[in-house]
Amino acid sequence: MMEEKTEKVETEVKEEHEEKHDKHAAHKKLKDQILELEIENAKLKNEYFKAYADAENIKKRNNAELESAKKYRLQSFAKEILQVLDNLERTLSNIEDKESALSKGIQMTYDQLVSALQKEGVEEVLALNLPLDPNTHHAILAEQKEGVEPGIVIEVLQKGYILKDRLLRAALVKVSE
Repeated sequence: MMEEKTEKVETEVKEEHEEKHDKHAAHKKLKDQILELEIENAKLKNEYFKAYADAENIKKRNNAELESAKKYRLQSFAKEILQVLDNLERTLSNIEDKESALSKGIQMTYDQLVSALQKEGVEEVLALNLPLDPNTHHAILAEQKEGVEPGIVIEVLQKGYILKDRLLRAALVKVSE
């Protein structure tokens, strides 16, 4: 009988030991699964934040491009209109009777065109009596002029214009040597 009890106890101990071992193995397996899920979660979060940042950058870039397009939408049109403005200036300079109705009408048209261009951000490049600025002036002639430092614009042959902060056309100028 003692043997049976011993055997029974040994069996119970063995089963208990196996049960503890199984619980330990299951616990370890669960811990490993949790660790894997945490790693996967971190990767997914990282991918999400990268995708979100990319989307935000695309949004900012698109907004900047849209703003630039709005700001400079008139650029090609304004370049064409500048030729009309030049023709009006030449016409006005060649009219002898400045008080005639024709002269006054052309002057009014010229003034309205200049005003409309200014409202859209088109401004004349200042040049006369200023140092040559290669960013906004294009020197096509040079002449010695007494009392004037070299590199100073002494005559504007064709006006230059900017649209907001972008050069539409450089001023064609004569500079002192």
